[in-house]
Amino acid sequence: MPSSGVRLPSSLSPTVAEALISMKIINMKKIVGSVLLFAACLTLMAAAPEEKGPKPQYDAKGQLMRPDDYREWMFLSAGFGMNYSPSPGSHEMFTNVFVQRWAYNDFANSGKWPEQTMFVIDERDAQSKGSINKTGHFQTDLTGLAVEVKDSARNPDKWAYYAYDADGKTADAMPKGNGCWSCHEAHAAVEHSFVQFYPTLKPVAKKFGVYNESREQVQDAK
Repeated sequence: MPSSGVRLPSSLSPTVAEALISMKIINMKKIVGSVLLFAACLTLMAAAPEEKGPKPQYDAKGQLMRPDDYREWMFLSAGFGMNYSPSPGSHEMFTNVFVQRWAYNDFANSGKWPEQTMFVIDERDAQSKGSINKTGHFQTDLTGLAVEVKDSARNPDKWAYYAYDADGKTADAMPKGNGCWSCHEAHAAVEHSFVQFYPTLKPVAKKFGVYNESREQVQDAK
């Protein structure tokens, strides 16, 4: 009887014993093959590049679809009552800025905003009296949304700006030469982003030498 490492009862005939041994060997080979195939799949999955998302989505008319999950993105900073003009605004509100986590990570590793970066500015009313609060202000209802997109394939000026009301789902890009584009072009510390107002990114930009120090000194921006 051939030696295979498989022990069988001695009462079996040589022919039956050999058949059983062959079956066990075949089954063991199948198991080993399955394990190796599973391991290879895991290796390929680990080596495959991670799909970066979310990214800008447009409808059939070319309008930017509102990114509803933006509150799950990387939070950059919040402002209260900020106004780039010396004249007072209609009322003070909070502005919260978010960017996709993958774009944030790219910037942290290179000092550059990758294509299809999106900044979302979440605008909310402010309230001072409510519940147990006695001083200061807290955020309440969403009043509007602004989105800044870096998408050279769609925008000749690379960066485009979109505005939504509180319930808006889609928006057209603001016309060429709009006030948002001009303000960011003239005063943003890194590309079209106001990194001077983002405390976690300011040191990163300085480390990579992409921070425009002069933009901190701007006065009477219009």
